[in-house]
Amino acid sequence: MRLPTVLSLLLLLSSATTFTNAHNVTRLLAKHPSLSTFNHYLTITHLAGEINRRTTITVCAVDNAAMSELLSKHPSIYTIKNILSLHVLLDYFGAKKLHQITNGTALAATMFQATGSAPGSSGFVNITDIKGGKVAFGPEDNDGKLGVYFVKSVEEVPYNISIIQISKILPSDVAEAPTPEPSQMNLTDIMSAHGCKVFADTLLANPEAAKTYQDNVDGGLTVFCPLDDPFKAFLPKFKNLTAAGKTSFLEFFGVPIYQSLSMLKSNNGLMNTLATDGASKFDFTVQNDGEEVTLKTKSTTAKIVGTLIDEQPLAIYTINKVLLPKELFKAEAPTPAPAPAPEEAADAPKSSKDLTSAPSDSPADAPADDDAADDTADGNSGVRFNGGRLVAMTLSLCLGLLML
Repeated sequence: MRLPTVLSLLLLLSSATTFTNAHNVTRLLAKHPSLSTFNHYLTITHLAGEINRRTTITVCAVDNAAMSELLSKHPSIYTIKNILSLHVLLDYFGAKKLHQITNGTALAATMFQATGSAPGSSGFVNITDIKGGKVAFGPEDNDGKLGVYFVKSVEEVPYNISIIQISKILPSDVAEAPTPEPSQMNLTDIMSAHGCKVFADTLLANPEAAKTYQDNVDGGLTVFCPLDDPFKAFLPKFKNLTAAGKTSFLEFFGVPIYQSLSMLKSNNGLMNTLATDGASKFDFTVQNDGEEVTLKTKSTTAKIVGTLIDEQPLAIYTINKVLLPKELFKAEAPTPAPAPAPEEAADAPKSSKDLTSAPSDSPADAPADDDAADDTADGNSGVRFNGGRLVAMTLSLCLGLLML
């Protein structure tokens, strides 16, 4: 097969892979004006971005009339996000699969469950294929009631994304509960209640750093909070910092944008922090290995081990180590190897004790090929040996030429 043909096939395969693995939910929904309000709120709640980053997803859309009924209750944008995230199933359900559910019923996890904001099983949706060819839906926390029905398939990209229309909003007291705006949340209370009390207390004792955190909440904030044990062990070093150093250090654990866990897994690379200021970079590197996300500086690697809150525009995660910014802490140099002992003079006589007690460099049954290395270690004997071999080879060559 010629090279141009191979390159063409590779390009075709590459473009096909890109097509099947990528989707844009707002672009797909834009083809359907009756679902425009639902589409609009996927965008302003930032759920659209979360959906687009998933490779297997089902979106249960509702028409404009159903959305008007929801909006008439004047929920906050944060409550709307919780409600709509209950309508995003973390599995693929096309029209055919809905009518062929194993044993007639399935329990699907939702994006609301994935945020950690849904206690117990309240973030799951029951899907049941009932008589008459109908498929019914009901939140698991709705006492088993299945009052919402499948209307039609809207868009399907097997087995990547399925957008289906359901008859109305899924009812859930948990999802519909009023959600306070992030600016009304007490960040240090959230940290203290979930294993980061030492860091929270240290932040509270620094009014400048605490204010920086609070001022950034509404615009987007992600916090990486060290757990109590590692931060408690670090406190003696923290107390040795200057006042300005302490403020910068505490601000180093905040990022002035919202980053969900799925965003962190896909957006690897350098990340600025609340302490970043011109030449003072105060940044770290985000890197993921499968489901594990790590934060790295020149001297420290910390792992995200828990989620305290993940609600746009605020996310707080726990980390298992204290990150050390290079602007305040120099990377520890590796311990130098011990200097080799001075070699004895080649012609220095050895005592009989040295000759009998010194350990051999190689096993007694080492192969003969190691003799050259041993001779070299003794001084010039290896050179004489190699020189003799060279002379013999030269003489043989000369005799061969004479015979010709």
